[in-house]
Amino acid sequence: MLTETELASDERADNKGRRISGRTSAKLWVAAGLAGIVFVGAWLKYSPGASGSSAGAAPAALPQVVVSKPLAQDIDTRLGFLGQFAAVSQVELRAQVGGTLTGIFFKDGDIVRKGDLLFTIDARPYEITLAEANAQLEVAAARLQLAERQLDRAKDLEQSNAGSVENVDQRISDQRSARAAVEEAKARIRDAQFDLDHCRITAPFTGRMGTHLVSVGNLIAGSRTATSPTTLLATLVSLDPIYLDFDMSESDFLAYSKYRGPLKGGHVQKVEVALGDDNQYARSGVFDFLDNVLDRSSGTIHARAMVANSDLVLTPGLFARVRLVVAPPSPTLLVPDTAVLPDQSQHMVMTVSADGRVAPKRVEVGEIRDGLRVIRSGLAPNDRVILDGLLHAAPGTKVATQDGTIRSDGGQD
Repeated sequence: MLTETELASDERADNKGRRISGRTSAKLWVAAGLAGIVFVGAWLKYSPGASGSSAGAAPAALPQVVVSKPLAQDIDTRLGFLGQFAAVSQVELRAQVGGTLTGIFFKDGDIVRKGDLLFTIDARPYEITLAEANAQLEVAAARLQLAERQLDRAKDLEQSNAGSVENVDQRISDQRSARAAVEEAKARIRDAQFDLDHCRITAPFTGRMGTHLVSVGNLIAGSRTATSPTTLLATLVSLDPIYLDFDMSESDFLAYSKYRGPLKGGHVQKVEVALGDDNQYARSGVFDFLDNVLDRSSGTIHARAMVANSDLVLTPGLFARVRLVVAPPSPTLLVPDTAVLPDQSQHMVMTVSADGRVAPKRVEVGEIRDGLRVIRSGLAPNDRVILDGLLHAAPGTKVATQDGTIRSDGGQD
């Protein structure tokens, strides 16, 4: 059994051992930390990506763009517009006389010729009126004959001193009244004949009929009665030739006016017309009207062309693209349409300057020719236009260039 002295001695020995063990562990941790620092430093110094203390960061690669000079060609100056066809003649068919509609002599949408019968109205009341007018003429004519005979007798009696001058004057007055009655009867006959003739409604010109708006058996109101609004029966529009209406912007009007001088003196300006998504301007017409004032609200001026329509394919309301040649061929610059960027109401082309920086240029554009956009002004023949890489071509950015080529068929190499 251990004594108190032995227990105390053992406790002191145990505490001493623990202190020695703690100091040993701390030394091991410090040694491990120093080894780690040495390893990281060596890796930073001798790794492949490391550089010396005097070396700087590697420069970033410049954005790559494809450039080319504008394509130069001799082409005529054209203006392009969006137009809409309109009928040269358009009429609402209404009856001049009232009555019962007795016949419709066309099918909705038919092509009718001038003079073709379209509608008939019951003519019997007007035939009766005409017969009455003829009878009144016979009565008036008989009275005129009687008045003339009485005048002749009065003159004979006055010459033989058997009659008075007053009697002659009275017979002259009766004769004039009878003659006026005859003229009135003739006028009534013409009036009755007019009404009877207009019981047949015919086509005033060649064109296409719309749908009929009144059926047979309906009572219609005519314009001569003036007791109620007239009845609209149908509409008729002419088709050949046909108008093509379009509006010129202020800039297009100025461009047209610039070249219009040499075209005066009876010169006929032709227009080319394309329908829908057709790329071919297969139809042609004649530019025949330009308004005398610009619309203040839209800044445009109305213009019109006349287009032949012998096949009757064109119809009022149809849209079409219009191309107007305003000047003969002259040297012109062209670039791909994809190289032209919109800038609010204007257009811009990105170019590369002599020092290799991106320089935007505002341009005035024209129509598209074979996939290439006509540049009217703002670009020089030696400018290097950016064709590809526009996403990296911020103004003022330094870029690396690669030469390209603009082909006349609208492509690029």
